Amino acid sequence: MIIQPKTRGFICTTAHPEGCAQQVLRQVEYVKSKPAIAGPRNVLVIGASTGYGLASRIVSSFAAGANTIGVYFDKAAEGARTASAGWYNSAAFEKAAAEAGRKSYSIVGDAFSDEIKTQTIDLIRSELGSIDLVVYSVASPRRTHPKTGETFASVIKPIGGTYTNKTVNFHSGDVTEATIEPATEDEIRQTIAVMGGEDWQMWIDQLEEAGVLVDGATTVAYSYIGPEITHAVYREGTIGYAKNDLEATAKRLSEQLGKKGGRAFVSVNKALVTQSSSAIPVVPLYISALYKVMKENGTHEGCIEQMYRLFSDRLYNASGETLVDDRGLIRVDDWEMRPEIQAEVAKLWSELTTENVYELSDLAGYRKEFFQLFGFETDGIDYEADANQDVPIPNLR
Repeated sequence: MIIQPKTRGFICTTAHPEGCAQQVLRQVEYVKSKPAIAGPRNVLVIGASTGYGLASRIVSSFAAGANTIGVYFDKAAEGARTASAGWYNSAAFEKAAAEAGRKSYSIVGDAFSDEIKTQTIDLIRSELGSIDLVVYSVASPRRTHPKTGETFASVIKPIGGTYTNKTVNFHSGDVTEATIEPATEDEIRQTIAVMGGEDWQMWIDQLEEAGVLVDGATTVAYSYIGPEITHAVYREGTIGYAKNDLEATAKRLSEQLGKKGGRAFVSVNKALVTQSSSAIPVVPLYISALYKVMKENGTHEGCIEQMYRLFSDRLYNASGETLVDDRGLIRVDDWEMRPEIQAEVAKLWSELTTENVYELSDLAGYRKEFFQLFGFETDGIDYEADANQDVPIPNLR
């Protein structure tokens, strides 16, 4: 059938299989063009089908030559409904990995559940034996606790007071003011339960108890800090409280794994266009301004460039030492947060209006990247041609 983008707010409800595959192959080709990494051998990526998780899997496989298991929650096509973008991404990755002679397996289901953890452990035992890197890159609005059965829902809200700032409708280009009421104590609690470190801790505990995590293993989870412009709704808001919990979990895991020579990190990554970031008021406008400045400065990176730099320069560099800041965080947002970059972004921010948003920011680039997340607006794809929406994932378990 002919597949066109259909949007509902910050969500695209369709995905194009050929466009998604092309995006994945471009990331693969980028990694193959770079020097190899003496890195992990067997990698588990939890949240592996899009964004930083997918890029981590690509770097592991095609730069380090690692075998991988990807865990993610995505849906296959059903009738006239397309599969999710993550499904098509994973199908393309699995095919490319097989052609390169890498072992790779996919598990589709709720990563928060004990059932999926057990299924993953059984697969590690039967196919890989053990894991030496665990990447935790889960982004979900909801979580059902596997022990208590309580379902938590995260919110994107400030804490302590109402917040008002500029935002943009990236479809229409309208720059307006968004006002967000502060979160309640229960909303803070639930957001931490969804986006904090408890599930990451559960994964590591169960992998250790099952004996499938090697001595000296590394684990890394992903976070974001960002500039003062976004702090009230992000770092000092409900998401920030959850990320604080994630960072506290990293310290506990570092002590836990360190007893056997292991390591645990939180990597603070650059602001990028993702479905999650598109949902946060203020952030799309900030990213649009940031993209303009960093592209003009020659320092712009996407997910794959960020993850290659994380693996090659930080986690698995020649010195064996991982550079962290005074809080123990890996900072591959360092180029974004350079004072001269942020000063120029702040200057643009003060001037942005509906009338000049396309001139003073890269909103057009933001919008294009958003649709590319779902396989659209990709060069070389004929979107007027019939596409087969029923794409199987090789090695789906």
